[in-house]
Amino acid sequence: MSTPYGEQSADLLEQLGITAFKIASTDANNTPFLDYVAQKGIPMIISTAMSTMEEVEKAVANIRKAKLDEFAVLQCTGNYPTSLENSHLRVMHTFRKKLNCLVGYSDHTLGIEIPIAAAAMGASVIEKHFTLSREMEGPDHRASLEPNELT
Repeated sequence: MSTPYGEQSADLLEQLGITAFKIASTDANNTPFLDYVAQKGIPMIISTAMSTMEEVEKAVANIRKAKLDEFAVLQCTGNYPTSLENSHLRVMHTFRKKLNCLVGYSDHTLGIEIPIAAAAMGASVIEKHFTLSREMEGPDHRASLEPNELT
């Protein structure tokens, strides 16, 4: 699984034989790109940080229009790190009810409590970032698990 950031990288990933595309939150409302990727027939996991419900519904409708049945929609809060109270895990229930699809959680909290809670609430997919060191530069590192924590 890998995240493409354009048609050319989606084509390359397909040539490399990936088994799923992970669509970043930044592309969750990029309809032409979602259509392009969905038409490849490879399962998709879509992160939804900063998306409105209307945008998520539109994305799912377009994916289904492309006849792709294997996809999941992830609740995601787009700040790093996310506080526990801003995890909004119940959005998964809303997604499941309104979209009738697999749901999951893209986690940017510190620790492992929220992903465990998401799994208990029926998440089919959990995304958790990992890093070699939280001291590295970049937004994902400080909200990521280090190797000993990932174990």
